[in-house]
Amino acid sequence: MAINLEKGQKISLSKEAGGSLDKIVMGLGWDQKKSTGGGGLLGGLFGGGGSDAIDLDASCVLFDDSHKIIETVYFGHLKSKDGSLTHTGDNRTGAGDGDDEQIIVELNKIPASVKSLVFTVSSYTGQTFNSVENAYCRIVDAKNNAEIARYTLSAQGTHTAQIMAKVYRHGGEWKMHAIGANGTGRTIENLLPQILPHL
Repeated sequence: MAINLEKGQKISLSKEAGGSLDKIVMGLGWDQKKSTGGGGLLGGLFGGGGSDAIDLDASCVLFDDSHKIIETVYFGHLKSKDGSLTHTGDNRTGAGDGDDEQIIVELNKIPASVKSLVFTVSSYTGQTFNSVENAYCRIVDAKNNAEIARYTLSAQGTHTAQIMAKVYRHGGEWKMHAIGANGTGRTIENLLPQILPHL
């Protein structure tokens, strides 16, 4: 049974999964808020006609013990050098059910130098989160496709990014911290200085 996380909550991934974890999937999903006017049926089907479509981008930043960036995995760099993280690709509309973007994390391949992984989502097209609804991130055990934890973002507002969650090493195990902090920026580069206070 998956746990629904509250903002700021921390959990042990292995305890919630009921055993050791080798491979997890961080799934991120969102929907474009339904427009109240214009567009008609076709506008609704095609995301309000191109220019209105929201392209949210999921990214993951790997940090060492001293909070230095080791690597960033995002739509422009889909696989980490060590092969432990794989981004499944860019979704430019948020259309459809289920996860819109996924980052596969092979925990047993992550080098010892990596202390934490921070997952973010940013509005590449520049719209604020007032145009987004049903946003969430979730951790899935890749072995049996069982959802371990889910963090639902209810926060709408004028921010253009969210620092969603951190997966980190603590006491020989992997834990997850639901951060849910608002941010500003279209790309992961814009967000990096805003992540540091949450490490």
